[in-house]
Amino acid sequence: MSMKLNRRTFLAGSAALTTFGYSASVSAQSPTNLRFSAVFSEQDIRAEMMKRFGESVKVLGFNLQPYYGGTLFKQGTELVAIQRGNLEMGNIAPQDISNQIPAWSIVTSAYLFRDADHLKKVFAGGVGQELKKMAADKLDLHILGPTYFGVRHVGLKPKKKINTPADMAGIKLRMPGGDAWQFLGQALGANPTPMAYAEVYTGLQTGAIDGQDNPLPNVQNMKFYEVMSQIVLTSHLVGFDLLSVSNKVWNSMPADKRTAFQAAADKAIEWSTQQHLKRESELADSFKKQGLDIYTPDVKAFRAFAQKKYLASDLAKSWPAGMLDKINAM
Repeated sequence: MSMKLNRRTFLAGSAALTTFGYSASVSAQSPTNLRFSAVFSEQDIRAEMMKRFGESVKVLGFNLQPYYGGTLFKQGTELVAIQRGNLEMGNIAPQDISNQIPAWSIVTSAYLFRDADHLKKVFAGGVGQELKKMAADKLDLHILGPTYFGVRHVGLKPKKKINTPADMAGIKLRMPGGDAWQFLGQALGANPTPMAYAEVYTGLQTGAIDGQDNPLPNVQNMKFYEVMSQIVLTSHLVGFDLLSVSNKVWNSMPADKRTAFQAAADKAIEWSTQQHLKRESELADSFKKQGLDIYTPDVKAFRAFAQKKYLASDLAKSWPAGMLDKINAM
């Protein structure tokens, strides 16, 4: 009897040690580092978004390592860095995706999305699933969701009054590099000039460019208002990037962890969206008080000009059949 008890005790003890050893091994595992690169500054609302996301995924065994202001990878190079395995996460511009997947240029076109809610619904629906699958299959990129950062308007240093696209003729409008961005500048009637985001302030200051297009929160964060005379409320593009993670990281997670990871992203993105909407409503009055001329041009004329330009372009030839109608119908 004593022998049996001892044997049972020994076996039970061994099982307990094995279980404890496994648990200890799991808890002792080093967290997976997620290097995150973005062009926005540390003062941006989206930096706080990423801080919140990082805190949420820490319990899942991830250590977010954020790099802001293009300090790790320059604007437009984050996607390639992820593809090469040099980066795990990024806030990727849809224009950069369209450079590799022309069909994606549809979501970079002017006056497509009506507002932040429309953007969210499109990416949550069938169109969004189709776009995300393209990115996953062709770029090894898993898109977590669109990160709204405001409606883009034209900000100018010259005091020339702008009412229609014809008034933009000869205006050197800074746009990021890449065909999709440059075409957007043309669709506004301007002379698009490629320039890195970090160089825009100096470019406006020295006259290398006449203007830039950004949402009001970006104008505030980067202090562009100090070197501009006016903001023309063209509302030509719902500004968004795509919070993304490499397929390698995403595919390495079990299903339950993926669900939690996605939920953390959804929560952080929604918080950021609401903060941007609130900030936009406050900034117009703030800029007026600082002496900037802020007014609304003939938006219908801008919309008609831009849409005609896009539909007649080679970009539109790559758009998936029926996708434009689906987006408009939502």
